[in-house]
Amino acid sequence: MNSFKDIFERYSWQEIKEKLAKVTLSDVVYSLQKKNKTIEDFLHLISPAAAQQLERMAVMAQAITQKRFGKTIQLYAPLYLSNECQNICTYCGFSLDNTLKRKTLSDTELMIEATALKAMGVNHVLLVSGEANKIVGVPYFVNAVRKLRSHFANISIEVQPLSEEEYLELHREGVHSVLVYQETYHQEVYKEYHPKGKKSNFHFRLDTPDRIGRAGIHKIGLGVLLGLEDWRVDSFFNALHIDYLQKEYWKSRFSVSFPRLRPAEGIIEPNFIMDDKDLLQLICAYRIWNEDLEISISTRENEKFRDHIISLGATAMSAASKTNPGGYAVDVESLEQFEISDERSMEEVKNSIRKAGYDPVMKDWDPAYSGFKKN
Repeated sequence: MNSFKDIFERYSWQEIKEKLAKVTLSDVVYSLQKKNKTIEDFLHLISPAAAQQLERMAVMAQAITQKRFGKTIQLYAPLYLSNECQNICTYCGFSLDNTLKRKTLSDTELMIEATALKAMGVNHVLLVSGEANKIVGVPYFVNAVRKLRSHFANISIEVQPLSEEEYLELHREGVHSVLVYQETYHQEVYKEYHPKGKKSNFHFRLDTPDRIGRAGIHKIGLGVLLGLEDWRVDSFFNALHIDYLQKEYWKSRFSVSFPRLRPAEGIIEPNFIMDDKDLLQLICAYRIWNEDLEISISTRENEKFRDHIISLGATAMSAASKTNPGGYAVDVESLEQFEISDERSMEEVKNSIRKAGYDPVMKDWDPAYSGFKKN
């Protein structure tokens, strides 16, 4: 059975870091001129040397995105189901060692939240929870999807890593996409950020996208938590992972997200500061390297940056997000997973997208495309 682990172990974190430092401006220009880009070209485009070509990269990213995706931005919103978690993660407000009010939505509360989202025009919902298998395990997720699938055109999940059989079950129930982040590919320090809980198993998490792919999920989303380790090295490994997955599970679509470490209860300060110019370079590099990749920007980013990135590579954005269970209508005071930065309403974000000459899209998928019938 194929696994990304086999490819991952051929590379060294330190060697990639040294390669990035050695990239020259001529290497960058050569990669920009190539028709078919490789993972080596991506490494060139995220290097310090490539910062000198950022304006050119932005122009290229804009043209490629418009050619492939048109002038559209898909909008979605997260729906937090629970902040229960059995992991200790040094960067997360839901961490087991944080003293906070724990909450898991009941069926009634779930539908109240869904009603609030529908009132905002949301048709694509991302279900999110802490990692607590006994409290919010697969039976809970199956029940939630069954209750929500007649109300939303697109249901995605961002929950604890599951088995292939469990992903198959959720796929049959109507889950369209699964997001899972390695957080960092720096195996030597991974345990320091995840000292306790199932998430501390580096390789089990690393193999998760393979299990998702084998289950036939329509879309797989990856990313790293920007701020834990060197963003350039981590992003290289994330792109390497995507490159492998696209070849192995070619029937699935793929997306990448860019969560930068944000303030939250009891978390560490970022080890590596990534400024807006760095993030713009990374987004442009992904778009130039991979024309088919969907690029998602969350409300972790401020409204100025999000407005700017509309025309430079983004294909999807969250909006009006609440990162606590019940945050839209049920329990607005429960603790957030992290602070959002863009606090505009859904309509305000839509207006900004239109102002940029793009169309906000609330629905780009229908279960009928896969033969799934809503109850």
